[in-house]
Amino acid sequence: MKILKPTILILFSFLLFSCSKEPKAPSEPNFLFILVDDLGYNDVGFMGSEFYETPHLDRLASKGMVFTNGYANSAVCSPSRASLMTGKFTAVHGITDWIGAPAGEEWRSYNRYSKLLPADYEHQLSKEMTTLPEALKEAGYHTFFAGKWHLGSAEEKSLPTDHGFDINKGGYHVGGPYSGGYFSPFDNPFMEDAPEEKGMSLSLKLAKETNLYLEQHQKDKFLAYLSFYAVHAPIQTSEEKWARYRGKAVAMGIDSIGFEMERVLPARKYQDNPVYAGLIEQMDEAVGSVVAKLEELGLAENTIIVFTSDNGGVVSGDNYSTNLDPLRGGKGYQWEGGIRIPYLVYVPWLQNNGSENDTPVTGVDFLPTLLDYAGVSQMPEGLDGTSLRPLLEGETMEERSLYWHYPHYGNQGGEPNSTIRKGDWKLIHYWEDGHEELYHLKNDLSEEQNVLAENPEIAETLSQQLLDWLHERNANFAKSDPLYNPDSAAMVTERYRTTLIQRLEDQRKAMLSKDFQPNKDWWGSKTID
Repeated sequence: MKILKPTILILFSFLLFSCSKEPKAPSEPNFLFILVDDLGYNDVGFMGSEFYETPHLDRLASKGMVFTNGYANSAVCSPSRASLMTGKFTAVHGITDWIGAPAGEEWRSYNRYSKLLPADYEHQLSKEMTTLPEALKEAGYHTFFAGKWHLGSAEEKSLPTDHGFDINKGGYHVGGPYSGGYFSPFDNPFMEDAPEEKGMSLSLKLAKETNLYLEQHQKDKFLAYLSFYAVHAPIQTSEEKWARYRGKAVAMGIDSIGFEMERVLPARKYQDNPVYAGLIEQMDEAVGSVVAKLEELGLAENTIIVFTSDNGGVVSGDNYSTNLDPLRGGKGYQWEGGIRIPYLVYVPWLQNNGSENDTPVTGVDFLPTLLDYAGVSQMPEGLDGTSLRPLLEGETMEERSLYWHYPHYGNQGGEPNSTIRKGDWKLIHYWEDGHEELYHLKNDLSEEQNVLAENPEIAETLSQQLLDWLHERNANFAKSDPLYNPDSAAMVTERYRTTLIQRLEDQRKAMLSKDFQPNKDWWGSKTID
């Protein structure tokens, strides 16, 4: 016995050490990519919202890594989505505005009387650029897409199945749930409505399709790309959720004034929209359903999960849904509210445990990150993104410059601009007159103080770097409108500051009233142009 005791102790110590180690990384993990439409930086609990409730996402965040300087590659949807697919900045792939937006002289039909005519842009995803699903298919992965696409049409042969996805449920050229809304029947030509699903939420329907795919392909290595139509306008939710969040808004205290003017349009001051809150919760429940299915099928420990948004939350324009304080602006705007978004990566065999990383990262980084974990040795050519695997595994990355290019006017108040961020410095170049703004984001996250005059050398260096970068990539630019009428433009601005803001206040008051009645068969909210 005396001889055996040391051996037993050594064996026990080895087993204890082995059990305490991180799970072994699989060589070919699965991927679940979750993309939400128009979800703002702090529209979820794990990013600080005290009004919206997202318990399933909060649980996921508590196990993964949250990137607090995570960015979309555009302040509007199609450009950002193209960057997610290709790993390239918008000036490179050429989709610089949401597909369908008027450009050139067609812009005049909007009666905005702007100084510039917006630049032309690509209207479908290029077949010449390798997409994330195409690269994974080359590595033997099966690929699935569900939800919003908005990167081309069937007529242009630019649907998900034309760009590397084996299966497409619900993805086509439209940018929102305009036909059927957020409750079945959905009237989606690429997704079947089942009789027993009548009244089901669109988010849960997309989760159901994803779960069915997981069941059928659990023995394959896969990319499941769940691209919610939520939380894009027209926002809708159930009566039960509206009532609960209305009660929450009342308990928190409802300000008599709900909007204030931003530079162009009114902006929502608070997170107090009960319909939007209910729509977010429905999306969160759908996420929970898919994560539960991974666990049920024994796939959770082998599946990397990404969660992000395509642009900032809607503070102005559309349904004026949210507020992103302390960030300035929202969807469509050139400030942080337009481009900074929730950015979460969960690698189950890494013990990140809800850690936060403040390295600036963007949507173009997802493609190389996932291909890196898939063991793909040869990356597609010309990537602007870089693998985040070192950050996820506790290392650091070299500082780099990030670029945005939006030579258009946004429906939400954005102005034609190009932007560069390097380190803590952010410079915005405005194309109407060439003026610039310089912000130090670490000291001024809300972008209240333009410090260009105090830092002329930094501004000049960043400006030249930005302009050189754009010209080297043959970026498209807006042009002066020879028919520009400043008096007409002033009339439009005055209407925003008077008639529009009052209408918004009336609609907010109605939505928070205990007698609120939506204008849809299902508990939908009224759409605002």
